[in-house]
Amino acid sequence: MKDNYKVGIIGATGMVGQRFITLLNDHPWYTIEVLAASPRSAGKAYKDAVGAKWAMDEEIPASVADMVVMDATNDVEKIAEKVDFVFCAVDMKKDEIKALEERYAKAECPVVSNNSAHRHTPDVPMIIPEINPQHIEIIPAQRERLGTKRGFIAVKSNCSLQSYLPAMAVVNMKYPIDHALVTTYQAISGAGKTFKTWPEMVDNLIPYIGGEEMKSEVEPNKVLGKIEGKEIVPSTELQIECQTYRVPVSNGHTAAIFFSFKDSANKPSVEEIEKMWAEYKGVPQELNLPHAPKQFIHVYTEKDAPDQPQIKTAREIDGGMAISCGRLRESTQYDYKMVSMSHNTLRGAAGGAVLLAELLTAKGYMD
Repeated sequence: MKDNYKVGIIGATGMVGQRFITLLNDHPWYTIEVLAASPRSAGKAYKDAVGAKWAMDEEIPASVADMVVMDATNDVEKIAEKVDFVFCAVDMKKDEIKALEERYAKAECPVVSNNSAHRHTPDVPMIIPEINPQHIEIIPAQRERLGTKRGFIAVKSNCSLQSYLPAMAVVNMKYPIDHALVTTYQAISGAGKTFKTWPEMVDNLIPYIGGEEMKSEVEPNKVLGKIEGKEIVPSTELQIECQTYRVPVSNGHTAAIFFSFKDSANKPSVEEIEKMWAEYKGVPQELNLPHAPKQFIHVYTEKDAPDQPQIKTAREIDGGMAISCGRLRESTQYDYKMVSMSHNTLRGAAGGAVLLAELLTAKGYMD
């Protein structure tokens, strides 16, 4: 592992790209070397390219304000020569994203993607670092397919999964869960919006988010799957049904979860589940990665805090990288019901991708 890595942000003017900038500014391992976006932004200073679209609370960091934006689609080889790897968060059609990310990989530039395009590519790992870090072991098979020595693509899962799947996965490691019903209440930043740009969301709720229910029902199976040969084979053990809502919240996705075990007669107690959550440490915690939360899952008991977790008090825990769980109690139709939440643009999007990059770096995949 080197002392410092030069990184690029592909899709730097969008909301997730902006979040990448705030997270990578002053990062102990990484230095932002390239910002890239669409041809209409290329050639401009970043502060001029993003202009009034800057949506972060903090100001544009001085280190990137005057950086000239490169063309994400036409400068692939030039960008690949300048950096050790790139983060990708572009707003393009899915087929175009798949092709673009493969171009970077084939230019021997590893790609850590926030996009959904490659989440179902069998040899592309889709990783929640605390849950399935072992899936990075598929990368040599992907490199063989792509014909690369360094280049590869790794992706993070959908932002809403981070609000509930980690809590279920930790329990599932010891007590297999059979089926679950999940309802997610998703912040407007998940659509790349603020209340200023989407005033229609004030005092409103939309009971539909295109494509989200399918992602919530299908993607967990890949995260919980196993490497077999040269691909990751999704699990068929856990069945999830999901309903999604867009709610008038700036940041933070909340999930209401009902779940039952394969062996309900020998299910764990509420106290045992809460203890599993509170004590769980994944590889990021063991490696003390820069963006790893000190405590992965924060627990609010039904007895002491029946009205928690709440968005305003829980979304920023451990730099917005922790998961918060509460209201775990018995259900009349399932074994248990609970509430879980996470910060969607930190843990769920850019922060999750940065943590994935840190895992890949620590394991030697960026060298």
